[in-house]
Amino acid sequence: MDVIKEVKKIENQIINWRRELHQIPEYDFDLYETSEYVQKKLTEFGVDYRIAAKTGIIATIFGEDGGPTIGIRADMDALPIKEETNLPFKSKKEGYMHACGHDAHTAMLLGVAKILSENKTKLTGNVRLIFQPAEETTGGAKPMIEEGCLRNPDVDYVIGGHIGSLFNGITDGQIGFKYGPMMASVDSFSIVVKGKGGHGALPHLCIDPIVISSEIITSIQKIVSREINPTHPAVITIGMIEGGTYVNIVPEEVTFSGTVRTLYEEDRNLVEKRIKEIANEVAVANRARVEIEYNKYYPSVINDEKVTKEFVKAAKKVVDLENIVEIREPTMTTDDMAYYLNEVPGTYFMLGSLKEADDGIIYPHHNPRFDINEDVLWIGTAVFVQFAKQYLMD
Repeated sequence: MDVIKEVKKIENQIINWRRELHQIPEYDFDLYETSEYVQKKLTEFGVDYRIAAKTGIIATIFGEDGGPTIGIRADMDALPIKEETNLPFKSKKEGYMHACGHDAHTAMLLGVAKILSENKTKLTGNVRLIFQPAEETTGGAKPMIEEGCLRNPDVDYVIGGHIGSLFNGITDGQIGFKYGPMMASVDSFSIVVKGKGGHGALPHLCIDPIVISSEIITSIQKIVSREINPTHPAVITIGMIEGGTYVNIVPEEVTFSGTVRTLYEEDRNLVEKRIKEIANEVAVANRARVEIEYNKYYPSVINDEKVTKEFVKAAKKVVDLENIVEIREPTMTTDDMAYYLNEVPGTYFMLGSLKEADDGIIYPHHNPRFDINEDVLWIGTAVFVQFAKQYLMD
């Protein structure tokens, strides 16, 4: 099978699917129209599927017995953003927009489904297509896994990709790959400091939660600079703080919240432990109390070296060598592709797609004027198909 030739035949269809999906953005797990759209296409292609995680889809193209099963994942959800583009196919749902490229991910995977289903008699193994909800919120990958997207048959390798401009240096039409840690884990915490309120002119009769919160926040910031290996990236950001009602009143309590990003699991565990210890001990030292809520979300995206090498081999058969770029530094953004990579060996890649708006600006992900260059969509489909072909046809 000539992969590029087969993908080019349906390039306009892939673009049209993306445009149709772009008009019906949906949020979190409530992807009813999106899921129905994908289901209709899979039925048209003759691909078996079942529903998981409310609106997710687990589809399988069965080849001959004896070979491995290759998993390919696309996220389908949009964001609660009012679209401000001038696209003729802009969102029809007020307050929601595909502002991260997941419409393109879904369209590219539909292209994979069409091509591989038409060539399933040539497959010595199976292809699992994972259409997933809720990447932008609570992590739809986790319930998809819990409901069997990597089982029956068991997935041996999994691959996924993200379109757009998440990494500097990956330009239009280029493929970015990385060995090892690529994206950070993400956790959050919220701390309530409970003191004793009173008159601001009589602080000796109070237990001031504002001053105590300031001390806790300053001490927490030293975790990264003084307790984490300096060669290990880590971020602790306090993004919210709330307390007080007037200038001469010491409040009863202060609440502050933050996010934690790390690449290594040992650092992740250390940060959680130390935040809790620091908050409790500073509070005790100042005669206050604290309530701490700490939530762990997505783990780090860590690419398997062997699978990544196979991916690069596939990419070289789709684009010129100068358009395959190794990503040297990870990003502290996150993606729930990490859950799949925690279960089976795999890799996650970037497909550069940059499009200027009418004002000449390339707007970033999660911006109401974000858009992509559709001319590169075929590359994503082709790389997925070529990767599967290497394992199941060559």
